[in-house]
Parts: sequence; structure tokens; C-alpha cells
Amino acid sequence: AQAPQAPQALPDAEAAPAAAPAAAPDGASEAGIGLAMANTAATPEAPATAAPDPPASAPLAAPAQDARADISPPDGGVDADATDAPDATVDRSDTTPAPVQIPAPTRLAYEVSGQARQFTYSARAELLWQHDGSRYEARQEIRAFLLGARAQSSVGRITPQGLRPERFSDRARSEQVAHFDHDRGRVSFSASTPEAAVDPGAQDRLSIFIQLGALLAADPDRFVPGTGITLTSVSARSADRWTFTVEGPETLDLPAGPTPTLKLQRLPRHGHDQRAELWLAPALGHLPARIRLTQANGDYADLRLRSSSAP
Repeated sequence: AQAPQAPQALPDAEAAPAAAPAAAPDGASEAGIGLAMANTAATPEAPATAAPDPPASAPLAAPAQDARADISPPDGGVDADATDAPDATVDRSDTTPAPVQIPAPTRLAYEVSGQARQFTYSARAELLWQHDGSRYEARQEIRAFLLGARAQSSVGRITPQGLRPERFSDRARSEQVAHFDHDRGRVSFSASTPEAAVDPGAQDRLSIFIQLGALLAADPDRFVPGTGITLTSVSARSADRWTFTVEGPETLDLPAGPTPTLKLQRLPRHGHDQRAELWLAPALGHLPARIRLTQANGDYADLRLRSSSAP
């Protein structure tokens, strides 16, 4: 659960994959950009008098038990992310793992606008995505005047099912780290919070945005509007199940120019949860062209693509 009074920034997606996983409030959603480049979340231990952290990703709450990404067809019933029984609405008729198509190494730069504790700010963010076909590294960072800097990073392996994170870090005033032990099906946290159970397809708050894009890039016809995608999302403190719903194609007018995208959205599950909106660009290998994370108290971070280039 998040503390709504202490917003943070970063996709991450704690969502979305845009180049700078540390760029918007925690949420794509400690959704870091994660590629989400930006995620919105709150830091409960931050003193009320301290200057707000730059946007980061969103927080997680409960251990995840499911064994893979669940893809539910339109009209599949209650959102699996909004119930205590995560498998209640999952269509199990096809247990074949969904194919993935990993995007090429890319550097994405974003213009960021947002609000933190009623303070409106502008910033720049970057998402750096690199891999050699077998191992990957993603790093997202956002810097804002008076807010300082926040960075998220994800390191791990590339498998036939997509990304397999090994280490996720989230740094603002200090660094917090999540370590994945896939042999044991557990993740441990440097923040001294309890270990969490995770499934083989679990992602962190930054890698989740890239994994979502890899799923859509490999089989776009499978993801018609209304399709739900549920993945385990791990922050630097906890793990939870996140469900994104495919909303449909949308052409955005961005600083980088008109950009065709496919929009996904994660709706709040309760009064203190955050909304994560993610626009994936097919021309960028389905990396995020825009990530917007909105907290329950109205604070938000909005990352909009300014440019893309080779790393």
C-alpha cells in the first residue's frame, strides 16, 4: 500500500518503460518507466518536512503466487488486479507461453511535467535500454530542479519468455534493492521488508514496461482493445499483481513529433492506489512513448517522448 501524502516519481512503471526509469512518480507504472519510465508512489519513511523525491515507480503490496503472465480476452470478467483471488478471471484454455519480441537497444529522452505535494515541476528523463541477446540492463533517471534526482535500474537475463530480472534498484536519497532468487521462487529486499513469493514471469517496476512491449510486439493481433495482461510487479520493498488493459491505438502529438501508439492502462484498485497510463510506440519496438502516473491525491508525473537514438 502507498502513502498518498508522500508522492515519488519514476516510471514503474515503481511503471512504465521509457528511458528513464526514475522519472515519474512511483507506480507502469515503481511502474517505472520503468519504462514506465515513470511511476508514482509514496515513500512512507520520508519525513514530512523533507523535499519531495523526484518521480519514481509505484509501490507494491502483496506477494504474488501465480506462475506466469495472464492474458485475458475482452469481457473476461472482473479485473484480476482488483480481487484477492488473482486467478478468478484468468482464461486457462491456452497455457502456451505468449511469444515475445525484445526491442533493440535504445536511448529514449523525455520531457516531464508533474505535480508533487502541490508543487508543479518540469524535468528531463532518460531511459537507457541495452542488451546483448542474453543479458539486459535498463536504467531510468529523472532530474528536476528543487526535487533532485531519482534513478531506477534493472539487470537480468533474456529468456524465450522475455525478461528475467535478477536485481532491481531504486535510488533517491538512498538506494533500495530487490534481489530475485528464481530457483527458490523468492525475492528479498534490502529495506528489511519480508521476502515475497514470485513466479517465473515476475518483473520489477522498470522491466515490466519493456516486457509488456515485448509481448505486444510479438503478437499484436492477440491484444485487441479490452484484453487484460496481468504480471507480477516487484518494487524495492514488495511484490504484487498488476493488470493492464489494452485500450487501443492513439496517435500522440509529442515533443518528438506525431507518434502512433497503443495505449494500456492500469486502474486504481482502492482509494490509495495509483493510475498508470502507458502509450507504447510500435516504431520504437513498443517501448514507451509516453507514461503518465497519477496518485490518489492528484499528484502526477507525465513523461512525453522528446527523442530516441542508439545507445
